[in-house]
This record gives sequence, C-alpha cells and structure tokens, in this order.
Amino acid sequence: MARIAGVNIPTNKRTIIALQYIHGIGKKFAGEIIEKAKIPAERRVNELSDADVLQIREIIDRDYMVEGDLRREVSMNVKRLMDLGCYRGLRHRRSLPVRGQRTHTNARTRKGPAKAIAGKKK
Repeated sequence: MARIAGVNIPTNKRTIIALQYIHGIGKKFAGEIIEKAKIPAERRVNELSDADVLQIREIIDRDYMVEGDLRREVSMNVKRLMDLGCYRGLRHRRSLPVRGQRTHTNARTRKGPAKAIAGKKK
C-alpha cells in the first residue's frame, strides 16, 4: 500500500484515480502529476516501483498544497472572514448558506435538522 502525503492510497486502482484520494488533488492535478512523473495513465498503483512512488511524492510536496496545509489555509480564510465581520463571515458564523442560496425552504444541509416550533400548526 502506497502512502503519499499522509494518505494510504488504494493499490488496485489506476494511479490517476488513486491520487484523487488525497485532499486537494482532483482529476486535473492527478493528470498533471502522472504526466510530470512520466508514468503511463493505465498503470495501477500496485504496479508502481518504489522509485515511481518516491517521484510522485516529491512532485506533490514541491508543487501542490494538500491535506493538512490546505485544510489549515481554508480554515484560516474562513476565520479571517469571520473576524472581519463581512457578510460572508457573518453567514459562516451563523451556519447559513454563504453563496446566496435561499433559506426560506431548503438549506437543511447547512442549517441542520428542522426544529419544531410550538403552536405553529392551526
């Protein structure tokens, strides 16, 4: 089992798919990484040599922000918005949708389960 950026990537999948298990690497970046490492796209993780895995690890460490660093930066960006007191920060603070979605109905993912209101039904 290959371990890259602190994540155990699945061994029986193609390399381009397995790299997407790392937070911060999607389809585009996975393609770029295997292209830089000169690894065939159809090769699976269990067919990679130790040198290939090391080369992928070095490329990710050098060129991409992934896992803990990325999560930390995103949380710091949200915290900065909240500290500024701007509209987006207030929406984050109140756990409401940030990007202009409606809240009269829907928005249950962000707001959580519905709370019953006493005496509402008549």
